[in-house]
Amino acid sequence: MEREEIDPKIARLRELKEQALLGGGQKRIDQQHAKGKLTARERIDLLLDDGSFEEIGMFVQGRGDGNGGLQYFGDGVVTGYGRIEGRLVYVFSQDFTVFGGSLDEAHAEKIVKIMELATRNGAPLIGLNDSGGARIQGGVVSLGGYADIFLRNTLASGVIPQISAIMGPCAGGAVYSPALTDFILMVRDTSYMFVTGPNVVKTVTQEDVTFEELGGASIHNGTSGVAHFAAANDEECLLTLRRLLSFIPSNNLDDPPYVPTDDPLDREDHELNRLVPAQATKSYDMKEIIHHIVDNADFLEVHEHWAQNIIVGFARLGGRSVGIVAQQPAVLAGVLDINSSDKAARFVRFCDCFNIPIITFVDVPGFLPGMGQEHGGIIRHGAKLLYAYCEATVPKITVITRKAYGGAYDVMSSKHVRGDINLAWPTAEIAVMGIDGAVNIIYKDIIEQAADPEAKRKELVADYQERFANPYIAAARGYLDAIIEPQQTRPKLIRALESLKDKRDTNPPKKHGNMPL
Repeated sequence: MEREEIDPKIARLRELKEQALLGGGQKRIDQQHAKGKLTARERIDLLLDDGSFEEIGMFVQGRGDGNGGLQYFGDGVVTGYGRIEGRLVYVFSQDFTVFGGSLDEAHAEKIVKIMELATRNGAPLIGLNDSGGARIQGGVVSLGGYADIFLRNTLASGVIPQISAIMGPCAGGAVYSPALTDFILMVRDTSYMFVTGPNVVKTVTQEDVTFEELGGASIHNGTSGVAHFAAANDEECLLTLRRLLSFIPSNNLDDPPYVPTDDPLDREDHELNRLVPAQATKSYDMKEIIHHIVDNADFLEVHEHWAQNIIVGFARLGGRSVGIVAQQPAVLAGVLDINSSDKAARFVRFCDCFNIPIITFVDVPGFLPGMGQEHGGIIRHGAKLLYAYCEATVPKITVITRKAYGGAYDVMSSKHVRGDINLAWPTAEIAVMGIDGAVNIIYKDIIEQAADPEAKRKELVADYQERFANPYIAAARGYLDAIIEPQQTRPKLIRALESLKDKRDTNPPKKHGNMPL
């Protein structure tokens, strides 16, 4: 068989491509693997559908002589577009094998180009961050590159989903691009985020702290709330990212992806009738209720390890993507505090940006009292959640499973803040405050004057509970649309979603509101 003769120019192109694919060279690739990390290109290959990646800017090189005369194709970042479950996405993946993934002028320009293409074409933007930060040799040009990226993050916010995976270092000004995106995923033990590193902290505050203690995945998922997901390794992180995207539309004009389900739409679950304890002071796991209701018990929790007294995440009902917000009675009795208000407010606003209906499960005894909360601004933070629910125009369906006390009743997607369909279980209690507190205030004089104050108090508590600790007064006022048997919750929610699929609602014309940040 006659050997094909290759044009020298094509041969040269192939040679340069091979060189570009090696990034900073095999030695640095081996070092990356030794740390338990994938390379920039391996991450893209795992993230995207097989064979779908189209690279943009492979032959871009750094400018100036600040790199000691060294030049690498790509300048430390791989950029392009591809598909996830057949849907178009744009991606950049920083290459730690080239100058530690540090950002300089050309590097920033490549990312900005991808961001603008994603916004113009209405496709999600995914950033895989693994960078030592600004390239020191680049000086103010590197800093300007970050600001160019921050601006595009802000302009794209609410237009396309933006997702950041932190898969290595992310320090200094570099942290603010991920912070401006919708979701942050981190990898345990190999990724970290902080504004100032351990050495600076030691100099300024005299605190000895490790990279992991200062800004590791556990800290930002469980303590600060900066990150939304924590993964054991690069592979799990990228698979979680793919799963997250499956619930989200490509842009603010699209509907979320519909996934047909074999879980019957009219399925009633009798187990739900037994999950809320008869004794109002006993806890239960709201996640168990969610799993019994959603399609195939599939629930992707967001911010799982932070502010655990409230639950947020994505699921499907009858194949339709929904965002779920729910109190967690098993943690702090499901009370609303500063962190849980922030967590839920941000999630509600994301769902509203991207046309994802919001299902709210309510069992809230009120706002957390105490000097720490008041001095920390619980009024301001609680107002964020109230603002988010009031502002949201997507379908909003609420199910009160047990307590809905005080101002927290109003906040949690009540009929008064444009809840579309408001349901309650027979176990619901809707009141200004808890039964004991109400009786102690209303009947204070009667109790004190009784021959046996404690017996009188118990009698009044039982009477108050019989007359007021139920959902029927709210239903009589029209504040509830229906009181349902718990087992009927799934079919009721699916029918409500179907009825609201063409909902139209708008807010008054304005540049934007002034949210109590």
